[in-house]
Amino acid sequence: MRSVTLLTVLVMASGGIFFSPARTSAQAQQVAVITSFPKELFDAYKAAFEKANPGWTMAVVPKPTSAAITHVRERAARPDVDVFWASAVDAFFFLKANNLIERYAPPAEFRRGIPEKVAGFPINDPDGFFLGFAVSGYGIMWNKTYLARNRLPAPKEWDDLIKPVYFGHLVITAPSRSGTTHLTVETILQGYGWQKGWELLIQMGGSMGAITERSFGVPEAVIAGHYGIGVVIDFFGLSAIASGQPIDFVYPSLTSVVPANVAMIKGGPNPEGGRRFINFLLSDEGQRLLFKPEIARLPVRTTLYAEAPKGIPNPFKMQAGVQFNADLSADRYNVTNRMYDQIITFRHADLKKAWEAIYRAERAVETARAVGRDVTEAERLLIQARASARYVHVSEKMAAEVSGGMERDAAYRSAKEREWGEVARTSYARALQQANQVEELARRR
Repeated sequence: MRSVTLLTVLVMASGGIFFSPARTSAQAQQVAVITSFPKELFDAYKAAFEKANPGWTMAVVPKPTSAAITHVRERAARPDVDVFWASAVDAFFFLKANNLIERYAPPAEFRRGIPEKVAGFPINDPDGFFLGFAVSGYGIMWNKTYLARNRLPAPKEWDDLIKPVYFGHLVITAPSRSGTTHLTVETILQGYGWQKGWELLIQMGGSMGAITERSFGVPEAVIAGHYGIGVVIDFFGLSAIASGQPIDFVYPSLTSVVPANVAMIKGGPNPEGGRRFINFLLSDEGQRLLFKPEIARLPVRTTLYAEAPKGIPNPFKMQAGVQFNADLSADRYNVTNRMYDQIITFRHADLKKAWEAIYRAERAVETARAVGRDVTEAERLLIQARASARYVHVSEKMAAEVSGGMERDAAYRSAKEREWGEVARTSYARALQQANQVEELARRR
């Protein structure tokens, strides 16, 4: 059931025109790689792979993870790519479950120095269908110049981001648009628990200055100084630092550390090319390439960290606060993304107004208390406003119960989404009204 559920959301999120690598007589010497990685990364690997493999060319098909999976799924009868290359581990669980990738065991020379696990998570698929080539963590990046100009402290934990001081200074990608943001959201849900995790995500959403459509929009906005703080996968922050930008990055204590992966497409047009590319990724040369400033990713070969550039952390020495459960994440992939969209992304303006009013009311109450006024009634109503503004309508049990029906029945899915959206709208309107009443009470003489 998990594979069917995950496919539905990925197909719905994909929408776009696909580019198919050309089939020519020379295709025997071409490897076609579909990837969600940024141009800076795949261009560097294309040049290095072709130099290391004379006579071979690498055709890159760049797509967001969801669109890449749809591309592979729709061409399963006659694949036109050889390799799937991405960060989001959920993607590889889907590909494996739907028989779209095939086993590959690289020669021993390319597997040396790679441990079985990182922070308790398997680096390679135990059944041999996909392989970890790099390691990723999830955290917070910020623009040091922006924070200094706005006199903001540097955040360290996820729950720092709900402090009133950060209101309007944050930016995130919608998880339905980004596999890595989905993993970040799921990490928070697993780390804090469903109820508390959603309360945290909703309040964070209320402080977001923007919710972008693509993951790279977050680092771009932070580097440019449009917003001060972004929720990102680590390499966005680390590459900005390595490139000399006024950026810093932190892994919160409740984060996960998981591999970025690569796999052979089942029945791909050039399996020899696919094997060559994977071997290159796992070679010393391919692993060292991850240290380039514009890439700044973390190799899976532990021996290379002795030569890591300054500022590159060793994930094999990190203690991940969340032991990421990929099966659980895949099981509720659709519900999590749809909930986030219905109660945060699509209701962002209402949510932001509610929390702005709450923070304003909190300041009014503190001012009234400081001059000796009775704020008992205002504090009682303020508690109600906060509860309304982070109300979680869907319990973890309810989410599991409705998930299957939402995937089987489009009308049922639409009804549930409307229900969630309407409950959110009503809750945020109530919170706004309550917060305004609090402010009025606090200002009475």
